[in-house]
Amino acid sequence: MGREDEKLSAVLGARTAGSLGKLGLETVGDLLRHYPRRYGDPGTLTDMDRLALGEHVTVMARVARATVRQMRSRGGALLQAVVTDGRHELQLTFFAKRPGALRPHEDKLRPGRVGLFTGVVSAYRGQRQLTHPDYVLVGVDADDEESAMFEASRPIPIYPASASVPSWRIQRAVRTVLDPLTAQDVDDPVPVEVRARLGLPDRLDALRRIHVPADARDWQQARDRFRFEEAFVLQAALAQRRAAAAEQEATARPPRAPGEPSILVDFDAQLPFTLTEGQRSVGEDIARELAQPRPMQRLLQGEVGSGKTVVALRAMLQVVDAGGQAALLAPTEVLAAQHARTLRQLLGPLAEGGLLGGAANGTRVALLTGSLGAAARKEALLQAASGEAGIIVGTHALLGEHVQFADLGLVVVDEQHRFGVEQRDALRAKGRVAPHLLVMTATPIPRTVAMTVFGDLETSSLTEIPAGRSGITTHVVPAANPVWMDRTWARVREEVDAGHRAYVVCPRIHPDADVPTSGAAAASAEFDDVPDFLELTEGEATSDRPPLRAVLEVADMLRTLPQLDGIEVGVLHGQMAPADKDAVMARFASGEVQVLVSTTVIEVGVDVPEATVMVVYDADRFGLSQLHQLRGRVGRGSAPGLCLLVSTAEPGTPAAARVEALAETTDGFRLATLDLELRSEGDVLGAAQSGRSSSLRLLRVVKDADVIEQARREATAVVEADPELHHQPALRGAIEAQLDDEQEEFLERA
Repeated sequence: MGREDEKLSAVLGARTAGSLGKLGLETVGDLLRHYPRRYGDPGTLTDMDRLALGEHVTVMARVARATVRQMRSRGGALLQAVVTDGRHELQLTFFAKRPGALRPHEDKLRPGRVGLFTGVVSAYRGQRQLTHPDYVLVGVDADDEESAMFEASRPIPIYPASASVPSWRIQRAVRTVLDPLTAQDVDDPVPVEVRARLGLPDRLDALRRIHVPADARDWQQARDRFRFEEAFVLQAALAQRRAAAAEQEATARPPRAPGEPSILVDFDAQLPFTLTEGQRSVGEDIARELAQPRPMQRLLQGEVGSGKTVVALRAMLQVVDAGGQAALLAPTEVLAAQHARTLRQLLGPLAEGGLLGGAANGTRVALLTGSLGAAARKEALLQAASGEAGIIVGTHALLGEHVQFADLGLVVVDEQHRFGVEQRDALRAKGRVAPHLLVMTATPIPRTVAMTVFGDLETSSLTEIPAGRSGITTHVVPAANPVWMDRTWARVREEVDAGHRAYVVCPRIHPDADVPTSGAAAASAEFDDVPDFLELTEGEATSDRPPLRAVLEVADMLRTLPQLDGIEVGVLHGQMAPADKDAVMARFASGEVQVLVSTTVIEVGVDVPEATVMVVYDADRFGLSQLHQLRGRVGRGSAPGLCLLVSTAEPGTPAAARVEALAETTDGFRLATLDLELRSEGDVLGAAQSGRSSSLRLLRVVKDADVIEQARREATAVVEADPELHHQPALRGAIEAQLDDEQEEFLERA
């Protein structure tokens, strides 16, 4: 075990290790990777005019004066010191039973000295103050004057800290573990030749520069080195996966030769619209990869309504032409049933192979979900196992042990971020050899953007919207403004009177239900109905916000509104029986229900061309990408779409910025990037969606794209030369340490 694996309790003692443990720092390596968030310059003081009441702060300031006096009213002694940034002042207050106990503070807090002072900002008689602050004075604790001068001139690392563990205590703990380390104690995952080629310091040198910099250039070079290291380790892991995939065998599924009967050729001939240039180009890439004897691994990402389904169907038909089968895995029963309907409608007689009136070279589309009756389930299983159905659409039910395929050649995974590695691999394992894989996602959610930047998949993007689609207008509606809310329902009425339909989206089902606010809670909730509350930015607490609106209460409220008098209001949510979900969607599609109040179960794939308006309650509590997905459910026909975002966010907050950004653009790729910038990437390898527990400590996938590309080139070369990394044990160890079981699962989802 290397020195970085040592427990802090063994190195620093139980008391110090206990306080650091509250920051998630358990080992020497954890502490060394707890990098400073910024650096103080002794010559640059904190602007104290910006300090907010109640904020826990660390400020750099110069002592102006300090006095000790006896308190007459309540007994005891008081020390009042004043520190300044040169323009504004901040008061420091210390209490004691007798003046003598305060003399050490008075002796240290001499006018002219500069220090770091930390505490919670409060106010007393209009003066901002820190009561009993922790502090450290620059140069005061040094052994001699020369050391003091040197310490006073160098950048001061300021660490992510807490009220119980101030920055300088973390700094002292870092020095305790860092100072005795030798090169043999520190494994460096970046090979010597890579460091030499790029001019990077070794890892121990970089640790010293980032924690104990002599000047700004030191810590800047160290940060550059660690940014590259983070990217390099991830890219090496991805390169290993690409190499492993390239070693697998697959059955080649080439297109039919010209003149031969072909369901794909017949399908193209009957299409009532012209493929976009993007659809044609991506289709050619996919066709070429399906014809190879190694498994295709491709991510197809595209705007809402960009025509991914047609591209996927053409790929499935090429596999059917070549004697294989394709399985489409969807995350919900509503979406699976709709996919089956859409594919049958697109195929027409080509989906009625073997039936009276069906095409001679047609196939069948089977649907397999958990709610099927015994007879329908038995028929679907038989069609899959016999090969009668060339396309099998389903939910997790496709993964059952009794589900067999005649010759599974292609797996299409829709909205892949909803599936874990076990689920996807269970389906792929049903092929005799590795089937080809096509992963589809609508405009990438931020985690998918990050994965795409790092990706071990070949990536295709559809950015054009097919002809005939109208635009979508988006407005933010302040929830507290009754005039605007009345106008919202009046607009819904106008759309319904014009023969259109309306969605009303709420974040939860029952008004008294608890909202999942963590990954564990969300994971145990109804699968269809978990909005991305984890997409809230750090610091956006939900406890002091108005209660979230619920489907059942909103539906009851809408039925009483005079603006919606005579309009049929339906409800849809994930706790309904599958048959009831299908029934209400059918009634909505037919126009029998004109307003559908729903959870985010309608987020992906639901297609009702007559739906032209969507009202999203508590829009500020959703992530940008999820809002964009929801908005994509309207304006899918020839009539323009309208999205009204009902928000309780205060102006100037990150939540308000999210909904305002959505109102300004319909460019989903731009929104996904903006979401990253607003929230940080989250854990690119792990399941967490917030930026709080990221395995990326310094690397940012938006700002550091050049670093990532450079790391990808270097890592690919290293892995090509040594696929198992036998000669790079430090890199192999870093990959293993970074990819715990949960992170392995996420990376496998690519």
